[in-house]
Amino acid sequence: MTEQIMAKVDKEELRTVIAATLDVDVAEVTDDALFVEDLEVDSLMALEIAVNLEQRYQVKIGESELSGVTTLDSTHALLEELLRKAGR
Repeated sequence: MTEQIMAKVDKEELRTVIAATLDVDVAEVTDDALFVEDLEVDSLMALEIAVNLEQRYQVKIGESELSGVTTLDSTHALLEELLRKAGR
């Protein structure tokens, strides 16, 4: 049952999770806002985002994958890919 719920990553839920992790307003986390340049995410915050996403979606985000996560859209695409590879 849990796998069916998590089969697709809801972008608005993801936006809310990232905004809460960064302690910013949800409106600031636009689809193409750059995490580092626009939202001032440093390496520690990026790690915190990754840990929260790994726990929430039950996936493992590798260090090489994390470096490609620069926006909400890229994060959403990565999570969808990881879930698809995991068969969820």
